[in-house]
Amino acid sequence: MRQIINHFTDDDLYKFTMCCAVIDNYPRAWVKYEFNDRDNTVYPKGFADLVMEQVGYLEKLTITDEEIAFMRRKCYYLPDWFFIYLRGFRFSRKWVHAWQDENGHLHIEFEGVWAETILLEVKVLAIVSELYYIVCNEKDKFDYDAYYHKTYHKAERLLEAGCTYSDFGTRRRASFQAEDTVVKAMKDCQKARHWKGRFVGTSNVYLAMKYDLTPVGTMAHEFIAAIGGMYGPQMANHIAMNAWRHTFNGALGTYLYDTFGWNIFSLNFSEDFANLFKGLRVDSGDNIEQLQRICAKYRSLGIDSKSKQVIFSNALDTNRAIALQKVAEKYVQPSFGIGTHFTNDFDNIRPMNIVIKLVAAKITESWPFYNDTCKISEDSGKHTGNPQVIRRFMEALHL
Repeated sequence: MRQIINHFTDDDLYKFTMCCAVIDNYPRAWVKYEFNDRDNTVYPKGFADLVMEQVGYLEKLTITDEEIAFMRRKCYYLPDWFFIYLRGFRFSRKWVHAWQDENGHLHIEFEGVWAETILLEVKVLAIVSELYYIVCNEKDKFDYDAYYHKTYHKAERLLEAGCTYSDFGTRRRASFQAEDTVVKAMKDCQKARHWKGRFVGTSNVYLAMKYDLTPVGTMAHEFIAAIGGMYGPQMANHIAMNAWRHTFNGALGTYLYDTFGWNIFSLNFSEDFANLFKGLRVDSGDNIEQLQRICAKYRSLGIDSKSKQVIFSNALDTNRAIALQKVAEKYVQPSFGIGTHFTNDFDNIRPMNIVIKLVAAKITESWPFYNDTCKISEDSGKHTGNPQVIRRFMEALHL
């Protein structure tokens, strides 16, 4: 099987920014991750072995001088020591265990030092997604010329509507070529004429380099989830925001608040943090309801919500983003991170509904046990983790 991931930075920016923050704040932490296919897909026989073959290929990946130079230029907030770390970084298949059960369902687990295993998640998800279409002979249905024009039309509509948006589609893309096609079409459309809206870039660092765009992203749920496992969910957001401040000194100022739900986040979101962070990211729940909560919180702190950015990234497509823009622009500075709708929207192809979530953490390798953790979304269907752990965390948070 051909190698699917061929570039070290073919990954989302927030994996690198979180990796930097983890080394800076929790350099000895160990974690466990688990794969979850929300559609309970039955995978072809031998699929797990092919995943492990692709993980083995990752061991040959190293960051290039060109990639480091690009990140130094575009990601000014990353310290010099972090690039030294990345230059010496090597993946290991020993961190990964993949298998299929008797029904053909796929299981994948990672375990190891947090600062190392953190760079596996997006790459492995992209591998599983593209590999599935290859093995199932779906890739022959991909017409990339037609996909370019389809994407260009999406860009026209978003830009005409005044949307500020970016590509967030690496993890569930149909293929690397699909995301490459998307980013090229988006950039070409942006350059075609002056628009009311703006295509600001892509979460994929390699494609941002290829097309001279800005890599976009800050953090994922795993950062707060791991802290919640180590210290408890009640103060996890407070500790996470302080850790982020410690590493980035006010840069990368968009906070992802819904790891343990709005209520506990709101209690931790003091005026200090509200002024520190440029804005918040909405990744679950009803978008309008979440927007109203955010605006009310800013008002309670004496802050004009129109001075704040709100990034929406919850299962968006072109129509939803345009409709949301019309409402949100009255209250905040809205922007949109759009993923699967951009990178896996071929005709007659069903996008995969797969995630990998951090499920346990310990602050040092000397601890003889892990602390379980989970994600408690604003959408109950997006809770992830052991059901008993979810119930325990919800009880602790009085949910």
